[in-house]
Amino acid sequence: MKMSHIMAGTLLIVGSGLVLPAAKAQQPGIQRTDLVQHDLSILGRETVQARVDIEPGAISIKHSHPGEEVAYVLEGSLEYQLEGKAPVTLHAGEALFIPAGVAHVAKNVGSGKASELATYIVEKGTPLVVPVK
Repeated sequence: MKMSHIMAGTLLIVGSGLVLPAAKAQQPGIQRTDLVQHDLSILGRETVQARVDIEPGAISIKHSHPGEEVAYVLEGSLEYQLEGKAPVTLHAGEALFIPAGVAHVAKNVGSGKASELATYIVEKGTPLVVPVK
């Protein structure tokens, strides 16, 4: 029953042409597909889940989020550089927690396409992706 509500909500969003803030500006070599956006029981917080497909050699802009991110690698190999930390390379089946407000970059370091499932617990009504210089 809950899954049918999620699917109906997703279809409504897609069918209405509504685009989540993070999906407005795609980077070359990176395709973001927003899957779910839903309010949490914590006042002022929401969860957003997205699939991010990254072509070989593609790299994200340096950015942060207004909340926590859990990145789960679905396929390929992705290198994550979190500000103040050594780079870490994850492979399919591995996950990484990114604290709120921490600037980071993700890069496909494999020879094929890489994909991650990104789950965000963020402040509602704020941009999901905040570019960092």
